[in-house]
Amino acid sequence: MKKFLFLSTLFALLSITNANAQTAIWSVNSREDVLKGDSRGVSTDPNGAITVAPKLAETFKAGQPYVWSTAVDLSGNIYLGTGSEGRIFRLTPSGTGTLFSDLAELNVSALAIGRGGELFAGTSPDGKVYKIDSAGKSEVYFDPKEKYIWSMAVMADGSLAVGTGETGKIYRVRAANASPDSSLLFDTSETHIISLAADKAGNLYAGTDANGLVLRFRPDGKPFALLDSPLREIHELSVGPDGSVYALALGESASTAKTAETPATVANKTVSVEKPPLAAPQPPQKSKYDLTAAKSAVYRISPDGSNDILWSSGTVVGFSLYAHQTGRGVLLGTSDRGRIYDISNEGRETLALQTEAGQISSIFTTGNKLFAASSNQGNIYSIGSETESEGVYESAVLDAKTTANWGSIWWRSSGNVMIETRSGNTDSPSESWSTWHAVQASGTRGQIGSPSSRFVQWRAVLKSAQAVLNEVSLAFANRNISPEMLSISILPPNVGLLANPPIQIDPNIELSGIDPSIFGIAVQPILPRRAYQRGARSFQWTTDDRNGDSLEFDIYYKESAETSYRLLKSNVAETFLTLDGLSLADGRYTLKIVAKDSPSNPAGLQLSGEMVSEPFEIDNTQPIVAVSENTALRTMVKFSARDTSSYLIKAEYSFNGGPWIAVHSEDGISDGPVESYIVNLEKLAAGEYSVTLRVFDANGNIGNARAIVRR
Repeated sequence: MKKFLFLSTLFALLSITNANAQTAIWSVNSREDVLKGDSRGVSTDPNGAITVAPKLAETFKAGQPYVWSTAVDLSGNIYLGTGSEGRIFRLTPSGTGTLFSDLAELNVSALAIGRGGELFAGTSPDGKVYKIDSAGKSEVYFDPKEKYIWSMAVMADGSLAVGTGETGKIYRVRAANASPDSSLLFDTSETHIISLAADKAGNLYAGTDANGLVLRFRPDGKPFALLDSPLREIHELSVGPDGSVYALALGESASTAKTAETPATVANKTVSVEKPPLAAPQPPQKSKYDLTAAKSAVYRISPDGSNDILWSSGTVVGFSLYAHQTGRGVLLGTSDRGRIYDISNEGRETLALQTEAGQISSIFTTGNKLFAASSNQGNIYSIGSETESEGVYESAVLDAKTTANWGSIWWRSSGNVMIETRSGNTDSPSESWSTWHAVQASGTRGQIGSPSSRFVQWRAVLKSAQAVLNEVSLAFANRNISPEMLSISILPPNVGLLANPPIQIDPNIELSGIDPSIFGIAVQPILPRRAYQRGARSFQWTTDDRNGDSLEFDIYYKESAETSYRLLKSNVAETFLTLDGLSLADGRYTLKIVAKDSPSNPAGLQLSGEMVSEPFEIDNTQPIVAVSENTALRTMVKFSARDTSSYLIKAEYSFNGGPWIAVHSEDGISDGPVESYIVNLEKLAAGEYSVTLRVFDANGNIGNARAIVRR
């Protein structure tokens, strides 16, 4: 048992070298990511070290999907209450398992052994308590007219405590066929009494849903609330040898799981190598006392009534609890991946075991032997004090995002540890993957022999009780993929783009070739600023590179009537360009932008992608404006305007250099290459006036004309 109680040292964190380099490193060296993998015959200690686990043996298969309750009699017989056919199985000390009793209800949700060795079984729904003799014959012992019997415990005087739902009542039954009214111990304001436990001093403890209370009843029956958890359900209670009460609290109710078949939770076991976080600091780790968004927590209530949180998790959902009879902590069974965690009174957590089942629904002892009952499927496992002869740990699956070539793999370990790899192109290993391939190592380093693919996985085989695995890293290089040009945006005429100053980076970092983001420097594209520039045509574009390569751009242009593009600029690092339109003849043009990943790849491995812009106009010709013949009249002036390259969009007039006033064309809208405009003089006083009309075309060119008139 000593090996089971104390396991050892370090493992699991995803990290990466230079994000733009061809070689990336996947390292598993912290506990968090070790737990993303699967364990068979190995344990993971609080620091992430992997060691050989206590021996685990499948003792009995019930052939039922769920084992909801267990009990052990004085002879060492183990009883299993199952769902969803309401059957009870008996497993003898010799290991023989048989169907013991078949009840009418769907689920046997609670079992208890009476003082005389009789078996009590509580059922749900349409809850009843049955008394079952040694031959398996059952009869109704107590019918409280409740929907659920969730929990039972035998009290110091031999009476049977019964916890119910949906009315949250606790009964104390002293004889067969006792009436519910005479047996009522306490009618709580809770919905369900999910768990019950009794101690040697005659106290009864009750765990509730939906307010997460732990109630204590003295032998005289008086209640007192020991704990009010912010989590909603006290799913399990277990009394330690010193009188401490351990309580498993859940953030969501698990009671409905006993009334309907639900599939086991499937964990996402695919990981990827990502760039380190940028300038924002890492959020601080939450205290175990912060139960915001927690899925489960374990409390220890001391004999003096004080309580502490030993452990909490926002990812792990507990389902069963067993207090070590050594007084040093608890074992926690989970509701997914069939795991058992060893949690000390100081809060140190070890992944002690992982089974093939979906859920550990009960942990219990008979004599000096430790057992676990599971659901999905309903089995019994024995847990030995000796360790396995060997253990296997399978890592999470690495998603390289693209096809990758696998390089070296290296590890830190002691004792006899063998590393194997396999690879494939589906996110879950299947028959389409390569077989496991042992790494031919020189010491603790070797070449991965698995074929190039998108996904890879490694496993470690620990071949002795002394073997310890602390860290594994592997190198890979993604196949280069061509960069993509995603879009080209054309800005309005006369808008120039000017580069903003770049972020200043320590020259030593730049020369080292290390990604600045590792130092918390957010190196992101800096958007240019806009400014007026006569005749300018500006462009911005977006790209994507699956390899995360740095890109540069070659820019070509051509007039629509031409057949080939001419190089305008090469090796441009920015994703924008301002073209001096005054340097080109009027006409209709397109740009071709070629994205190249040459900054990140050696010659011969460089790839490119390109895109052609929508056509755009170069128009530097001003509209021609003239005073129409015979229009210098006393009441109006008529102007004609013409544009040879574009179309006219608006006009304004001014008297004697005064403010500009908008004027519509003669047909009501300026929208063509030829327009006429009339300036009305009727409201002017007598005198001589200079009337100026200016006209704008669609490309920002301006033409004007002046007329001198007398009024």
